[in-house]
Amino acid sequence: MDDTKPAIREPARHVSTNRRGAVVAALMLAMALAALDATIVSTAVPQIVGDLGGFSVFSWLFSGYLLAVTVTLPVYGKLSDTFGRKPVLIVGSAVFLLGSLLCAVAWNMGALIAFRVVQGLGGGALQGTVQTLAADLYPLEERPKIQAKLSTVWAVAAVAGPGIGGVLAAYADWRWIFLVNLPIGAVALWLIVRYLHEPQRASRDTAATRARVDWAGALAVFACGGVLLTALVQGGVAWAWLSWPSLGLFGTGLALVAAVVLIERRAAEPIIPGWVWRRRTIAAVNLALGALGLLMVAPTVFLPTYAQSVLGLTPVAAGFVLSVWTLSWPVSAALSQHVYRRIGFRNTAMLGIGTAALILFAFPFLPYPGAAWQPTLLMLLLGGALGLFQLPLIVGVQSTVGWAERGTTTASVLFCRQTGQTVGAAVFGAVANGVLAARLGGASDLDSVTRALDAGTAPETTRAAIAEAVHTVYVGAGCAAALAFVVLLLLAPRRFPVLEEQ
Repeated sequence: MDDTKPAIREPARHVSTNRRGAVVAALMLAMALAALDATIVSTAVPQIVGDLGGFSVFSWLFSGYLLAVTVTLPVYGKLSDTFGRKPVLIVGSAVFLLGSLLCAVAWNMGALIAFRVVQGLGGGALQGTVQTLAADLYPLEERPKIQAKLSTVWAVAAVAGPGIGGVLAAYADWRWIFLVNLPIGAVALWLIVRYLHEPQRASRDTAATRARVDWAGALAVFACGGVLLTALVQGGVAWAWLSWPSLGLFGTGLALVAAVVLIERRAAEPIIPGWVWRRRTIAAVNLALGALGLLMVAPTVFLPTYAQSVLGLTPVAAGFVLSVWTLSWPVSAALSQHVYRRIGFRNTAMLGIGTAALILFAFPFLPYPGAAWQPTLLMLLLGGALGLFQLPLIVGVQSTVGWAERGTTTASVLFCRQTGQTVGAAVFGAVANGVLAARLGGASDLDSVTRALDAGTAPETTRAAIAEAVHTVYVGAGCAAALAFVVLLLLAPRRFPVLEEQ
């Protein structure tokens, strides 16, 4: 394979491989906490709102968590490179479990949202550090195995999470959807403490290390990301895009961007170092995975609405249409090593995202109203294509850096993917609402139209308008996939500069 020919020698592996199976089990459990959280809460929203009230702000249960995870990813990535993976993962897991416990005892919606943010502060450590440790534990030849296992965790969570959440909310109490995290997290913490051993790095004195931590940069990154992501999440929802709150947030965010650049350029050990964007391989992967986050919004957000409103499926059946891509994605990811060993990381990823673009562009050609098997088949194929795209890029970019840079690199690509999802939700939401308003007149939006359909008060033309809106979103997602293809073609090197491992 082109990409695995040594270019630079990497220092000896720092993470002990003794009892590696126990550590892998801990990583899978830790990842399960983050993966389940993304799906289990949504099914309990009616019970939560019925108990605590706050219907007008319940969306912040998800937005607050997402914001906290996204803005902390680069901070945890740098800290894991500075202090080691183990302490960062332990602290992150503890914060996540504390947030889970606090969510379970929340007394009103405001408190629950605040405690979800606490959960997110720990969730950023879980997602980034687990992915980094996966690369630390395995050499390049075996790395697809652990990545496939982590992908399987997400797939199982996507299928099982809504069912578990629904059962707990219906037959127990919604608070149990947070309490179930405690035993899972406790086992993961015990395995990490007991079996994960990282040698002390004699070259770094503890006091000197603390002096080099860029706390000012961390705070600036957190504030900048929080303000800009809030503007994107709430723009067009809580207020109009051109309203004073929206303009004020974007203006503040741009000022904070300038502050981040100034602080990071002067810092000895910046949270977001310049080399993340100066190295062609990392910059290309960051942009490509940002486009992946953008295009993922089309199926995850809009396909369930399409399945229920246009195809007339029940919520359970609509969930199945979406969930099939979580079955093909990890299978394709696990098999991708046989492809990139032959044609390289970049070409494999381009094959995957090129296929994904064709599938996304095919969605608008589905007949109206159509049959459920048609979007289901497309989603099955899309999952296979994206598994062929994402895993080679993550494995490839992690293999181009040494231990001391791997946490920062991994966090940067995850941060870009999360940011892409946030931008995609805002952009595609505006696109869908614009199409509906043009077709139906007035200030129609997707939420109000789907509620009218559920109540049986909307004419057939409304279903056709929803279909057109979702088709337009899928065209936008196809354009995002095409953009990722072009980025890899023009920016990524044909051969990734893989380090030689000892």
